[in-house]
Amino acid sequence: MANDEELLNGGAQENAAAEYTDDNIVTLEGLEHVRLRPGMYIGKLGDGNSADDGIYVLLKEVIDNSIDEFRMHFGTTIDIKLDERTLTVRDYGRGIPQGKMVAAVSIMNTGAKYDTKSFQKSVGLNGVGTKAVNALSSNFSVWSFRDGKVKQADFEAGKLVKEYDLQPTTERDGTMVRFTPDETVFGPYKFHTDYIETMLRNYTYLNTGLTLVFNGQKFVSRNGLLDLLQERNTAEPLYPIVHLKGEDIEIAFTHTDQYGEDYYSFVNGQYTTQGGTHQSALREHLSRAIKDFYQKNFELSDIRSGIVATIAINVIEPTFESQTKVKLGSANMAPDKDSEGKPYDLSGVSVNKFVGDFIKKEVDDFLHKNQEIADTMLHKIQESEKERKAIAGVTKLAREKAKKANLHNRKLRDCRYHFNDTRVKDEAKNELMENSSIFITEGDSASGSLTKCRNVDVQAVFSLRGKPLNSWGLSKKVVYENDEFNLLQAALNIEDGLDGLRYNKVIIATDADVDGMHIRLLMLTFFLQFYPELVKRGHVYILETPLFRVRKTGKNGADDRYCYSEDERLEAIEALKPNPEITRFKGLGEISPDEFKGFIGDKIRLDQVKMAKGDLIGDVLEFYMGKNTPSRQDFIIDNLVVQEDML
Repeated sequence: MANDEELLNGGAQENAAAEYTDDNIVTLEGLEHVRLRPGMYIGKLGDGNSADDGIYVLLKEVIDNSIDEFRMHFGTTIDIKLDERTLTVRDYGRGIPQGKMVAAVSIMNTGAKYDTKSFQKSVGLNGVGTKAVNALSSNFSVWSFRDGKVKQADFEAGKLVKEYDLQPTTERDGTMVRFTPDETVFGPYKFHTDYIETMLRNYTYLNTGLTLVFNGQKFVSRNGLLDLLQERNTAEPLYPIVHLKGEDIEIAFTHTDQYGEDYYSFVNGQYTTQGGTHQSALREHLSRAIKDFYQKNFELSDIRSGIVATIAINVIEPTFESQTKVKLGSANMAPDKDSEGKPYDLSGVSVNKFVGDFIKKEVDDFLHKNQEIADTMLHKIQESEKERKAIAGVTKLAREKAKKANLHNRKLRDCRYHFNDTRVKDEAKNELMENSSIFITEGDSASGSLTKCRNVDVQAVFSLRGKPLNSWGLSKKVVYENDEFNLLQAALNIEDGLDGLRYNKVIIATDADVDGMHIRLLMLTFFLQFYPELVKRGHVYILETPLFRVRKTGKNGADDRYCYSEDERLEAIEALKPNPEITRFKGLGEISPDEFKGFIGDKIRLDQVKMAKGDLIGDVLEFYMGKNTPSRQDFIIDNLVVQEDML
């Protein structure tokens, strides 16, 4: 665990007494530095259970190159195949120039995208992407098909093992890459096809006319961002989705009866999951354009309540805040000049102004031409305003109470150094945010044990008192009137949206019994009812807690196996025979801090809460948490029968 000084300086301090000689100076050859520091190039590693895990970033890096070919008007189809752990990506673009193909996939800072005449408005500009894939794959092969000839090269762990001579071919021009992520880097991992399919859908929304084929299944979009909102909406739109397009910009938006705001943003076909300058501009200017249209002194928060919007822009030579390109950092639409010293058409034009000018004109024109939609939107804003004013007094008192409670740590045991602490260096903030989490526990016993064994640098604990209120069907007033909800909202800092979210993972940590399951449902109801974007953005998790500990004690100490099912218990007994000691955990409160250390560290098991495609939050909550007892009872009985059939 890092000490205070280490955190404040963004890393461990060298031991002053350690030797520092010529022998300490090391030159890494080829792609060795990528394997040594993979997080610098692909973010986190992961095991495939999260959509942003490294194995999916590798696939994205390869597909990005093929997308760039399409955006330069070469090739309209990309084939992707997954065979267990091996991925193959075949495009039908120009093919990598064959004389430099090996260098293009193995030598850092080598590529054609430095030449904006060959690749304008591209995502990959720093000559890293495919090289990182090569370095982090146990096997990597590349083929370039050009003008009736094919060039092939094979690599292992980033090192060239065979380069083939040019051969004649009847294949269409293009590039094919086949790779297997290296298990020695990533550890045991598994691809989940739903994450890949979501990635591919995002590509099609931004590239109308492109067809992606994944294991025989076609993905294509005819209506761009309109299709995205139709598929992603978890509540019925109050009015038809507004879809507006211009040169280098496209937006779509609507309102729903949900609380909160929900935004999706893209740059040059890249899904920027953490937003950036373009998403901030969309949020600001869309609400202001609507306010100006009605010429009323609406609060911007009332206009934004329930809004779902998306934006895509094209930028020349975009800059991102990390190699994984999840947040746009560009201030301008293009650099001042190209490589020949000539100014771009949009040189010096800020992203904020470009987006703002488009929205101000196009949204105003649309609302003037579509009075029915304008009337529906006005009614929604007025309802949000009415609710806000009705709870204004309660809100003020609740905020003051939450502030006092957090100051005295009555409910929240926060991280030692939060990532918003101004003393933490900027380069450390992203890593702190990525690793930060808050455990929501039931009762003082469980929270006490967790508090004693947690990583205090990045793990916080919030203790519930008893069962939370069933918030389904209630107005947001309950968030401020209920102490548990009010203090949790303040701890997460999500009252005004996810921009201020203080923890990357919100982990519901309850017992694996009936009461624990009920508390999980009540907490999920709260999040889905009032902060659905928290779930939709993949921040909410369930902590898997072990049911058994199987221990074998020997001369070298105890060998503990934590088991999460009866099958795992039997496997552990078989592995640790003869006669291992078996402990049955009945609840988190009965697990000692020492026990917790065994399964909330690097080996922590988390289930990410996800919405199934097509799920409407209102319908889901009404079924599980509403007053439809007979239908819910039938559902339980039907599923119990299925379980009996399985036994």
